[in-house]
Amino acid sequence: MRLEVENIAAFREMEGKALPDGEWIKVTQEMINAFARATLDFQWIHVDVERAKKESPFKTPIAHGFMSVSLLSKMIEDAVMIKSAKMGVNYGLNKVRFPHPVAVDSQLRMKCVVGKIEDYGDNGIKIFWDCTVEIQGNEKPACVGQFITLLFE
Repeated sequence: MRLEVENIAAFREMEGKALPDGEWIKVTQEMINAFARATLDFQWIHVDVERAKKESPFKTPIAHGFMSVSLLSKMIEDAVMIKSAKMGVNYGLNKVRFPHPVAVDSQLRMKCVVGKIEDYGDNGIKIFWDCTVEIQGNEKPACVGQFITLLFE
C-alpha cells in the first residue's frame, strides 16, 4: 500500500511516523550480476554460482551489501508519493550497516520511519529516512541506516 499526500506541508505530518511496509522484492542472480556490472565489483562470492556453492560459508551467492542500499530509492518511491513534488535527489547516508548477508533468491522489503524533516532552500525539504531492509524469514536485517534525500516542489 502506497501512502499518497498532496504536498510537502501535508508530508510534514509524517515526521516521526512509519511508512507503510513495502512490498517484497526478490533478489535474483540476474540482479546481482547486473549490479556487479554496474559497479565493476565482480567478487566471486556474488557472481560465481558454482564456486559459492562449494567454497562460501553461505553455500550460495550473496548480493552486494551496497545493492541493499541502492534499493532504498525504489522502496521509498513505492511506499510514499508526494503529489506536488517536482524532483527528488539522494543527499547521503548515515550509520549504514549490513547485519546479515542477502542470499540469492531472498525476498527483501523496507520498514521505514520518517525521522526528521528540515527546510532546504526556498522550495525544498531534506528528509531523514530511518530505514531497515528486512530479509523474509530472517531475524537480522540485510541493511539498516539513515537515508537522506532532498525533495523539491
